[in-house]
Amino acid sequence: MASLQCHRHITNYRATLSLSLRCSTASYPRRPLAASLHTGSVPRVPVYPGHIPLSPFERTFLAVGSAMMALMDPRRGDMVAACGETTAGFTLVNLRDAMLGSCEGRRILKDRPRVNTNTLDMEKLRSLPDNTFGRAYVRWLDACKINPDSREPVHYIDDPELAYVMQRYRETHDLYHALFALKVSAMPELVLKAFEFANLGFPMTALALGASINLKPPQRERLWREFVPWAVKCGSNARCLITVYWEERWEQDLDELKRELGVWDPPVGVSLPLPVARA
Repeated sequence: MASLQCHRHITNYRATLSLSLRCSTASYPRRPLAASLHTGSVPRVPVYPGHIPLSPFERTFLAVGSAMMALMDPRRGDMVAACGETTAGFTLVNLRDAMLGSCEGRRILKDRPRVNTNTLDMEKLRSLPDNTFGRAYVRWLDACKINPDSREPVHYIDDPELAYVMQRYRETHDLYHALFALKVSAMPELVLKAFEFANLGFPMTALALGASINLKPPQRERLWREFVPWAVKCGSNARCLITVYWEERWEQDLDELKRELGVWDPPVGVSLPLPVARA
């Protein structure tokens, strides 16, 4: 009996791994596969650099543990990242499908651009006119003292293409900050998480709102009375931001870009001061 179970496990593993690799190399468009969601057998060897395969029990344990740690200390980027990956589920498939349904999104999946100091020409972005998106991005980086290389790599998504979708979200999160000139303190981060939940649907972004318990009562009351309603309305009406090829928008006027994407600024109190125009 044990030998038969072992044989079945190996057979299932090989079938799942083969299916996952075919999925990552097939031509567009295609339908999502159950193997991408870690249901049933999962690959027990890494299928991309940094990949850490997990059993269903390990995934559940990590999801619960990382969620608790992230709520206790939202500064733990590793725990926030682990929670996001282990709870993503069908959200990644839905976002991948949204990208396949968009011309820009398909090119992103094909090119797989990355956002880091190796791919960004920071001096060129700083030389752009004040109201361009690229200039707004570097202004936000400088004001908040953020390094584009600070995002955690993906580890716990089994399908390589869905892992890239998660990595793309993670690396463009700061671009959403720059789009609205949001600060990086607790309140603005929760506001953006609410927007991301409405726009992208990641369960982790909704769970993050539980950290509002750490805010002072007046801040918490304003978060739920003003900012969350803005985030839900703006995020729900906006274009799915995962489909935006941001690297092609550096020179675009910021106000024009917001109109195209269907977004508008949040209520006063969570954004950086307006820049002083350069002579």
